[in-house]
Amino acid sequence: MPEMLRIAVSARFASLFSGGRDLWRMLLQRGPSQFQFWLIALLIGISAGLAALLFRKGISSLQAWVYGAEDANYLHSLAADLPWYWLVLIAASGGLIVGIILDRFTPDGRVRSVADVIEGAAMQNGRLEIRAGLASALASFITLSTGGSSGREGPVVHLAGVISSWVSEKIRADGITGRDLLGCAVAAAVSASFNAPIAGALFALEVVLRHFAVHAFAPIVIASVAGTVINRLAYGDVTEFSMITPGALQFYVELPAFLMLGVICGFVAVLLMRAIFFADHVGDALQESWRIPRWLRPAISGLILGIMAIWYPHIIGVGYETTELALTGGLVLSQALVFVVVKTAAVAITMGGRMGGGVFSPSLMIGAITGLAFGLVATSFLPDVSGTHTLYAFAGMGAVAAAVLGAPISTTLIVFELTGDWQIGLAVMVAVSISTALASRLVDRSFFLTQLERRNVHCAAGPQAYLLALLQADAGMRPLDDARCAARADLEALQAQGLALDFGASLEAALPVFDRADVTFLPVVKRNDGGEILV
Repeated sequence: MPEMLRIAVSARFASLFSGGRDLWRMLLQRGPSQFQFWLIALLIGISAGLAALLFRKGISSLQAWVYGAEDANYLHSLAADLPWYWLVLIAASGGLIVGIILDRFTPDGRVRSVADVIEGAAMQNGRLEIRAGLASALASFITLSTGGSSGREGPVVHLAGVISSWVSEKIRADGITGRDLLGCAVAAAVSASFNAPIAGALFALEVVLRHFAVHAFAPIVIASVAGTVINRLAYGDVTEFSMITPGALQFYVELPAFLMLGVICGFVAVLLMRAIFFADHVGDALQESWRIPRWLRPAISGLILGIMAIWYPHIIGVGYETTELALTGGLVLSQALVFVVVKTAAVAITMGGRMGGGVFSPSLMIGAITGLAFGLVATSFLPDVSGTHTLYAFAGMGAVAAAVLGAPISTTLIVFELTGDWQIGLAVMVAVSISTALASRLVDRSFFLTQLERRNVHCAAGPQAYLLALLQADAGMRPLDDARCAARADLEALQAQGLALDFGASLEAALPVFDRADVTFLPVVKRNDGGEILV
């Protein structure tokens, strides 16, 4: 009897192994079916959620070791009691390690971020650089653990995208499937970071994929829920922030105030974004003129941040403690104004110094402080008919973050899910809509899209602006022996006038030549082969 049982079990395992092998072969040959695709989306959601969880816990553990902070959310209180030289040494050493990592494992010494995820979705069939992506995640991990003033959500989103890229390569996913899997990974990473499944799904659709196609919605929701479950298994069903006092909104009286707050937050968001770009430009100029090795640039930025932290330890790390102080009214007006300026400078130095991290958490912190400062002033005029000044802090938090991310829908929902208070919806929605509308006209729609525009990657205007760059001129070539091809003499005449295209040129480069020369055809040549005309 035991022998028969052993034979039956062995046969069963052999059958399962054979079925799994056939399924894998089918995935490689035909691509995933609907059910299989949803299963892959679930697995990616779990993987991305675990990556977000490990990233967060890893930062807390390393911070506990270097700063002696048991809770990363209350880092600056403990850092304020450390010797000044220890703050400087930690930040400078962290920057040096980051510089060495990026110099060794990335081709350009630049940290990959959410902007690269958007580019991968738009132009790379949902694929990201795996080697550079892993190095960027490690660099951001070191940055956030050793005094860098940035956020953890951006690196987690990119790390999740690296996971989906690896899966897409393994199953040979086409462009549509690869993009959808990338959206699944992003949704799970965001939802696991914030315990916000609705906002996570909408963030992936609104910011990364930049469409709301029905075929992508179900798998992205599945992945987002998986990421949230991972978060809740670790931290429970709790919100990141809560309002101490009810956020009663005297709608007709206070509505103009929230409109004004939206305008101010829009300008603050633009100031934050331009400060980062200015710091990056200054860093490039100094690096070139002083011939600073690229591995040393993050170390110099870390040194500056460490010096700043001597007087303002609030700039260290994600900054959730200061954000919570703002949301609970724990800052006075003078403190709030100073912290906005100092945090903006610290974020600009961190990111301009190529140290890594994201802009989501800093924008939440700066927005909350801005909203609190405005609320302290606004409620002092009509205290009898005004709501609490902390309500303005919540609205400001959403308004600045939405303007920076270019994501009014998902950011509004993130604020709701972070607080668990849906009664603040009117205030947040009014401020978010105004700030986003204003900021999107002063930059290229968002921080991420402006980053891409600065690299001459034109995603902001939509597919019509970048699709031509994806198609090479050889896609429209006609061989010389084709009856429809122009005469060789005419082609040589155009080449003599300098009107010719390189073999690897894109249609984006070809169209201006057609317009300028007013011709209906152009020769395509190989410059390295003596200018031989191909077509």
